[in-house]
Amino acid sequence: MASGGRSFSFKVVLLGEGCVGKTSLVLRYCENKFNDKHITTLQASFLTKKLNISGRRINLAIWDTAGQERFHALGPIYYRDSNGAILVYDITDEDSFQKVKNWVKELRKMLGNDISLCIVGNKIDLDKDRNVSVEEAESYAESVGARHYHTSAKLNKGIEELFLDLCKRMMDMAQLEERMKRDVGSQSASSRRGVQIVDDEPPASASGGCCSSA
Repeated sequence: MASGGRSFSFKVVLLGEGCVGKTSLVLRYCENKFNDKHITTLQASFLTKKLNISGRRINLAIWDTAGQERFHALGPIYYRDSNGAILVYDITDEDSFQKVKNWVKELRKMLGNDISLCIVGNKIDLDKDRNVSVEEAESYAESVGARHYHTSAKLNKGIEELFLDLCKRMMDMAQLEERMKRDVGSQSASSRRGVQIVDDEPPASASGGCCSSA
């Protein structure tokens, strides 16, 4: 059973090509907004979300990165101390799925298994134009130790489930690393990557939904 008065702070980064809908996903999740017009992200934007899972308070810092190739080199600045990564592709765009594979290789090379990976097929409202099969995407995700999700920012489908599952996985990882730190008496990967686990804070007054731009 979860103990009361405990909070976690996690950093999550969104990666993927331009036009796959990364910004739309974040805005729908944090502010329940959707804009039909494409929003171009320049370098990166930052949003926060507070929620409560089984009595545990979660503070999410969500980094939405630019998809344009000229910003690719900036990626490490944003993901190097992340606890979770959401790798987004457009189900109608095979090339965007192939680019996700490059990001996975880079993240695994830089961070190993110290980061929870989510591979997200976005724009399922355009399923009739799908160019990436469900079987291919799910099989690939399983092969690299990631979880696969389908979402639509337009229809607001799959997004809450995506972030909820990711938060639970990051909590499990942080608690495991905390136990290892206690048992071994050495610095854990979570502390190196900036996970904050705080005890004995006043209980949160609401169960989530608070989100603001920074």
